[in-house]
Amino acid sequence: MRAAALNSGRLVVRDDVPEPVPGPGQVLAQVSACGICGSDLHFAKFGDQMLALGEEMGRPSGIDLDRDVFMGHEFAAEVLEVGTGVDTARAGDLVTSIPILLGESGMQPIVYSNTVAAGYGERLLLSAPLLLPVPNGLPAHHAALTEPMAVGLHAVNKSGIQDGESALVLGCGPVGLSVIAALKARGVEEVVASDLSPARRALAGTLGASRTVDPREESPWEGGNPVVFEAIGVPGILDDVLKRAPREARVVVVGVCMETDSINPYFGISKELSVRFALGYSPEEFATSLHNIAEGVIDVGPLVTARVPLDEISWAFDALGNPEEHCKIIVEP
Repeated sequence: MRAAALNSGRLVVRDDVPEPVPGPGQVLAQVSACGICGSDLHFAKFGDQMLALGEEMGRPSGIDLDRDVFMGHEFAAEVLEVGTGVDTARAGDLVTSIPILLGESGMQPIVYSNTVAAGYGERLLLSAPLLLPVPNGLPAHHAALTEPMAVGLHAVNKSGIQDGESALVLGCGPVGLSVIAALKARGVEEVVASDLSPARRALAGTLGASRTVDPREESPWEGGNPVVFEAIGVPGILDDVLKRAPREARVVVVGVCMETDSINPYFGISKELSVRFALGYSPEEFATSLHNIAEGVIDVGPLVTARVPLDEISWAFDALGNPEEHCKIIVEP
């Protein structure tokens, strides 16, 4: 089958990737749509650094960057064939799933792998117990955004935000936008969104921000903002947040900084700030995000700025470097 792969820092499209065969409890599915995640952009450029950080944490990946690495974890797919013991799905079902494959060898992530086919390919294996049917005739290119929306919902849940509290979202890339969407779905009325990009600020307003700010023109810190979401992920930002945040504010770090950073603890101690880090989501949050998209609680349509075939995936990775042009590009193998 055809699939895109990262090899030695380059994206290539192969025509001879082995066809996946479903085992017990698995289904074979045709990928209908797969969103390009910011983490994939980072991995394409800094994969060696990401793997090295995992090694430092005692989590060796076993990934060989000089071999084909399959990526793509924001997907919706049509079931083609079911393995033995599967009675919860049938051919023709449009589904999405947490990107994890369960099999005889244990649990394998459908994220970065030399062996497990992922969303930037024609077909992939999915685990029947993790499948969620796509409801309400939701188009595949919208259902594929379940995964990134779940990231935002998880961050909001981690924050413990309560009725009557306000929020400040720093950074309106896909992660920050998913946080804004989750805050709106939660019923938070005052959501200030800050970003340098006019296009991203416009999207933030569309998804539910009550006020958008260009930090070059005005301060986003006016008002209460007891819950602050740091969704920028570059060195120096967290220290600046601790310096500027109001007393007893809660800070949720959801932007992934890949470099060594430093903070002055005095800023946090003197104001008794709380800092939490958020990554991923739970199965319940994933299901809730699909429900919110399908029921129109969250409109993901404006986030999709292009839909491309597999052969244009290299162009798409490059195009996402311009926030004024693109937010979320969907690959349709």
